[in-house]
Amino acid sequence: MLLDQYNIIKLRTAADEDCKTSILVIYTGGTIGMDYDENGSLVPFDFEVLLEKVPELTRFKFWLTMLVPFEPIDSSNMGTEHWLSMAWLIEELYDEFDGFVILHGTDTMAYSASAMSFLLQKLAKPVILTGAQIPISAHRTDARENLIGALEIASMQESRQQKIIIEDGSEVIKEQNVALVPEVCIYFDNLLLRGNRSKKVQTLNFTAFESQNYPHLAEAGIFINYTKSAILPIPRGNLDFKSAMDDNVILWKIHPSMNPKYYLPMLENENLKGVVLESFGSGNIPTEKWIIDVLEKITKRGVIVVNVSQCAGGYVLQGHYETSHALTQIGIISGNDLTSESALTKLMYLFGNYDNRTEKEKIIELLQTPLCGEMTLF
Repeated sequence: MLLDQYNIIKLRTAADEDCKTSILVIYTGGTIGMDYDENGSLVPFDFEVLLEKVPELTRFKFWLTMLVPFEPIDSSNMGTEHWLSMAWLIEELYDEFDGFVILHGTDTMAYSASAMSFLLQKLAKPVILTGAQIPISAHRTDARENLIGALEIASMQESRQQKIIIEDGSEVIKEQNVALVPEVCIYFDNLLLRGNRSKKVQTLNFTAFESQNYPHLAEAGIFINYTKSAILPIPRGNLDFKSAMDDNVILWKIHPSMNPKYYLPMLENENLKGVVLESFGSGNIPTEKWIIDVLEKITKRGVIVVNVSQCAGGYVLQGHYETSHALTQIGIISGNDLTSESALTKLMYLFGNYDNRTEKEKIIELLQTPLCGEMTLF
């Protein structure tokens, strides 16, 4: 059994023998899993004693299992191999659990949530990332509320009429319990956000994440109020795990007074496949000749360049101003309201699963198509 390969902790809850709901918690590292040692330094927390820190977990009426898939890391070290490992694990254990909560450091949580949304296509169960600004062992920690809220949402189901395909290929309507939030999300400080729409916006406040271009999926107060119209529908078909990503992609943040001698070697690297061009405002860049020339040169070579805004809200209006008109002419793709995190991981996903030499048009088509709610078409 796959679970036997990992360090597994089965937490004591109020679930009884009739309970069918089971949630898996995947711990990857981050502040939420830290504790203070005798010298006042932060060290990894022993999750064997988690119930001592969060006794409220014993009141949940579902089964709760905790798993550590790899050596816990600072989220600054998170990368494609970790995203693929987590997505593969969820795919392998998909039928054994009703929801998944990933404990993760805050610094790259938005990148991981975006990546997971692309790797887990046709997701019909909640995958909720959460973490903390203050360690779980501290008196004023936000970890307890974030963990409890994420677990409660991950366990939420509702009864719906679903079309079921039976053995002879015909469809029947059956009443089924389905996940209330069947997508990859971030839950933090009482806000449930679509993962691939989220950005970290605060280093000091508890409201560390926001999604400026998309409504909150839920807000927790006395009750958890869901914005059901904003939540992705239950997909048709089975979970489609994508098992590859390609990191030959860069994020180029435009700024005033750029010196070409530092940027040209990076942009002219023969292994480069994609560029996320993080532009000013609604998609504008300086009109210096070397910038336009190198962008035209690499697009002709087959590099795909997508234009996203540095602003947290709004979207790219490529061609609206003279300073972005040339981008359209040389084949730069408008990213509309994609976040930088989502654009970068989407390119990594597309290059990992499609050949940029023979399927370039397909990649461009999918880049401009919402695959899992990551962008709005204007």
